[in-house]
Amino acid sequence: MIQILLYLWALVLSAYSVSLLLTSNFNMGNLMVWVITAASWVTAIWHRGLYAWVRDTLAGRIALLLCLAAVLVLAGVLTFISVKAYSNPPTGQEKAVVVLGAGLRKDRPSKLLRYRLDKAYEYAVAHPDTILVTAGGQGRDEWVPEGQAMRDYLIEKGLPPDRVLAETRSTSTEENFAFAKQVLEQSGFDPDGPIVYVTNAFHCYRAGEYARMAGFEEAHALPAGISLQSVPTCYLREAMAVLYYWVFRSSRSGFMQSMVGLLSLNKRFFYR
Repeated sequence: MIQILLYLWALVLSAYSVSLLLTSNFNMGNLMVWVITAASWVTAIWHRGLYAWVRDTLAGRIALLLCLAAVLVLAGVLTFISVKAYSNPPTGQEKAVVVLGAGLRKDRPSKLLRYRLDKAYEYAVAHPDTILVTAGGQGRDEWVPEGQAMRDYLIEKGLPPDRVLAETRSTSTEENFAFAKQVLEQSGFDPDGPIVYVTNAFHCYRAGEYARMAGFEEAHALPAGISLQSVPTCYLREAMAVLYYWVFRSSRSGFMQSMVGLLSLNKRFFYR
C-alpha cells in the first residue's frame, strides 16, 4: 500500500512538472519542484533499500535527520511568509501606491502581474485621492519596460492617466522601491508619508523589508492572489529567496558579499 501511494505521489508530481515545462520559464521554484519529483521517484522505486540503509547505518540516520531538518526549516519559512503577508494591512490613509513589477509577455502583463494590477486597481477605485507608481524596467524578452506596460493596463481599466506614474529603470525589488521613491519625490509626494505596496501575498514580507531599506518609513502591504497552479513554485521560490536574504544580507564578510554578487547575476531566477 505504501509503495502504491509513493508511486501515485510521484506520478502527480511528474504531471505537474511537465505542465511547468510547457507553461512557465525556468526559475528556482520550478527547479525545486523537479528536484522533489526526482526524489519522489527514487523513494518509490528504491524505498526498501533506502529504509534498510537508514535503519542499519549511521550515515543513513544522519541523512534522514538532515532531510527532516531541511523540511522543518522550509515549513517554518513557508508559514512565516504566509502569515506575514497579512500582518501589515493598509490603513486607508495612504496617498501613494507602489505596484511592483513581475514580468511581461511581450508587451502585456503576465498572469502573475495582472493579479497585482487588478488588486491595485480595486484599491485605487476605493481610494480616489491616491496616486500610483508602476515599477519595473525592461527585461531582455520584453518589448517595453514593465512600468510602462503596467501603467497602460491600469489606464485601459479606467484610471485617469494623471493618477498613474511609471518607473521604468528598475531590475529588482530593491530598485523598484528606490526608483519609485524618486518618482514620488519628483511629483511632490512626501517620502516620509505612508504608502501602500502591492505584490502577491508570497512576496509581501521581503518586499516590506526592501521598502524600509529604500527609506519608506511606513509601508503597508496589499497582498494579491495567484493562480492555484503557481502556488507550489511561487512559495518554494520565495522561501529560498527569504533564506538568501536572511543569510547573505545579514553578513558583512567579503566571502558572503561575493556570494551575494554571484547569486544576484540572475535576480529573476530567485526573485521574480
